[in-house]
Amino acid sequence: MYILALTFKAHQTARIEEIAGALTAIAGAAFFVGGITPMGRRIGLIFGGIALAASGVLFVLAIRYGAPPK
Repeated sequence: MYILALTFKAHQTARIEEIAGALTAIAGAAFFVGGITPMGRRIGLIFGGIALAASGVLFVLAIRYGAPPK
């Protein structure tokens, strides 16, 4: 098992959580557009899945290696 040598300060942790939240909102919008338009279904699912996966990784990193916000 590899140890990831990351530490975030409280401000950086809050910023990463905000970015993760924004990516989650973008993923939801992409899934919504992909569900409405027949031509954008595949693109919406691809972008939504990538954005949701990236937001999950950022959120886990912020929770695991970040400092609690003050």
